Amino acid sequence: MSKPNILMIGPYPEWDMVELEAQFEVHKLYEAPDREAFLAQRGADIRGIATRGELGASAELIEKLPKLEIISVYGVGYDAVNLDAARARGIRVTNTPDVLTNDVADLGIGMMLVQSRGMIGAETWVKDGSWTAKGLYPLKRRVWGRKAGVLGLGRIGCEVAKRLKGFDMDIAYSDVSAKDFAKDMTFIADPVELADRSDFLFVTLAASAVTRHIVSKPVIEALGPEGMLINISRASNIDEDALLDALESGKLGSAALDVFEGEPKLNPRFLTLGNVLVQPHHASGTIETRRAMGKLVRDNLACHFAGQTLPTPVL
Repeated sequence: MSKPNILMIGPYPEWDMVELEAQFEVHKLYEAPDREAFLAQRGADIRGIATRGELGASAELIEKLPKLEIISVYGVGYDAVNLDAARARGIRVTNTPDVLTNDVADLGIGMMLVQSRGMIGAETWVKDGSWTAKGLYPLKRRVWGRKAGVLGLGRIGCEVAKRLKGFDMDIAYSDVSAKDFAKDMTFIADPVELADRSDFLFVTLAASAVTRHIVSKPVIEALGPEGMLINISRASNIDEDALLDALESGKLGSAALDVFEGEPKLNPRFLTLGNVLVQPHHASGTIETRRAMGKLVRDNLACHFAGQTLPTPVL
């Protein structure tokens, strides 16, 4: 029996490639020197897509794959998949939630600590001889006991809040409605009010057309010159131009970011700022989690082609 043909939009770790190629006939779009010619030659045979959250699957790509049945996303975010195009064709879409939740929350907390305590600058202070030549490192701000806001109390937001409680922080959150399980936190519906109340604002909500630029200029300026914005969600949730303007002018104190518009080619304005911590979109980047994500991608594909219930369906 022949193996189902699947199209890979971008590379996975080697351990995943070995398993995928054992179960499926894998066609690597990202290695094709001429994508259009590749799709013209192979597109009619493709029954599944294996992609990554930031790469997704466009309506144009879906249209070129007449036998496409399923799009399996390596990541929790699926906003780069054209769901309308998939829905119109009855194409299933899956993602990899839960398995990356704790690692993403860990990185968010880590970024808060690193940025608030100036750890990267402090290491440079030691290594470049400043400690010897100039004495003590400049004082930074504490984390424990301060006010934190969580914008989006889903899986990742809940784990962030759980960790913030360990720092005895006063926690508030925004979501579509108040959550019964979050009675020990303050619900604030308006993101501007949440930011105004917060010393640290974590952005942890899913990305959609509704949430695009939900962290707007008013939200950023409400957070203020002593506030810190931490984004471990999607770049589209933040108005980057407004963020950069506020960081440059001092209207926002600092930011810690793992995601950017146009990544990895982020706006060069970020690279000259001393009050922003930048990370290469690696919140889920642990060996353990990436192995679990890859397995879930494969399990979704295998269950679909076996006519079984999908483990983590989006559509």
